[in-house]
Amino acid sequence: MLTSDQVTTNHPAQGPVKKPYSFFHNVEMWFDKAARFTKWEKGILEQIKACNAVYRMRFPVKIGDHIEVIEAYRVQHSHHKLPCKGGIRYSEEVNQDEVMALAALMTYKCAIVNVPFGGAKGGIRINPKKYSVYELEKITRRYTSELIKKNFIGPGIDVPAPDYGTGEREMSWILDTYLSLKPGELDGLGCVTGKPVSQGGVRGRKEATGRGVFYGLREVLSHKEDMKRLGLEPGVEGKTVIVQGLGNVGYHTAKFFYEAGAKIICLIEWDAAIYNPRGLNPDEVVKFREETGSIKNFPGAQTLRRNTDGLELECDILIPAALENVIDAENAPRIKARIIGEAANGPLTVEADEILLKKNVLVVPDVFLNAGGVTVSYFEWLKNLQHVRYGRIEKRFTANMNHLILEQIEKNTGKPVDDAHRRLIEHGPDEIDLVNSGLEETMIEAVQEIREIWHSHKDIPDMRTAAFVSAINKIGEAYAQLGIFP
Repeated sequence: MLTSDQVTTNHPAQGPVKKPYSFFHNVEMWFDKAARFTKWEKGILEQIKACNAVYRMRFPVKIGDHIEVIEAYRVQHSHHKLPCKGGIRYSEEVNQDEVMALAALMTYKCAIVNVPFGGAKGGIRINPKKYSVYELEKITRRYTSELIKKNFIGPGIDVPAPDYGTGEREMSWILDTYLSLKPGELDGLGCVTGKPVSQGGVRGRKEATGRGVFYGLREVLSHKEDMKRLGLEPGVEGKTVIVQGLGNVGYHTAKFFYEAGAKIICLIEWDAAIYNPRGLNPDEVVKFREETGSIKNFPGAQTLRRNTDGLELECDILIPAALENVIDAENAPRIKARIIGEAANGPLTVEADEILLKKNVLVVPDVFLNAGGVTVSYFEWLKNLQHVRYGRIEKRFTANMNHLILEQIEKNTGKPVDDAHRRLIEHGPDEIDLVNSGLEETMIEAVQEIREIWHSHKDIPDMRTAAFVSAINKIGEAYAQLGIFP
């Protein structure tokens, strides 16, 4: 069982040594820190904080000539809104504590960005690189069937999505398994998101988390008074950026910042970190990795002695976009970034948070910053329930109306509109346009709500606490409206 105390062990040379708090306890501590700024009584806060359902399973799968027992999880943290929503990760590091923590963060994340889901998370404790595609498919399909048996998946119950180690391929296997065991279910496509577009997925989902990180940080950077406290000029252009992790989220985050005029001075992967003060092109780095298997020795860049050294370089913005706990009490004092944007889940420990706050580092927290994925998953889920592609109904009508408006402008002014502007103005919205527009509005609105809470209460120390206050209040109101609490 998890305890609320930090674990102490005896080290042969050093004596008693405190181990880091568990990931889930980190989340609980952030919650408790924010809860005192809300109006809710203790019992309500305990219900909001608790994980409602934890499903730990073990099932046999034939791998090669032998049977392997696979350990897997699905956690539903909150049922204040249904369905529950959260990704499935494949990693040897998957454990119950991690999945509970990620499910809790999903609950708060959805509340902050006004997506009507309860939080959930899943994981299979495997290294996917050790299995063939056929073996991964068998594991995924068996995991899905186990979820169906216990009613832990369904468009109105619990809707998984991709996470670390999974993607469109795995989601398509989940969908096919679900539909084969639930034939004729009208809204069956909505049982999982992050699917290929050909199977009911939505355009823009793959890059959604990275795009959301960019939109969120761009909005943070636009506020002059906040930037003045950090000694920075407003805006993205010219900012020096370091990104840790070149997976889907890290790559797209780096790409959008690069395209907006920021300077990507360091990219960090699990096996190497490369540095160039003049800037790196993420597309060129990824192409080099595809050709050589690593970013190490990328032409024109310095390969650092240790990949973790990249976290400690001086920069305007540091973006951890890999796994949790990469910045802790040990390395936090050496961090030189002015802003940390948490693209990963839980990249900072509680102790690191406190150290960085004292150093006047602005931490833009994961609990809303990486919500782009779940926001666009929400759009995909709605698309599946509505059974129509975004833009299909209004695209041509909008284009025709814009054409008529342009004609009237040209007639009244006597001046023709050049071809480039004509194409831009006449263009009716495609699905990708509407999805990106909805995501941009969501992230801007979230930053504004959090800033209002943060700056309106002088005792709230940071953005993370303000974000948790926002989440707790919205979830508390949802329970109150349901009549569960007086």
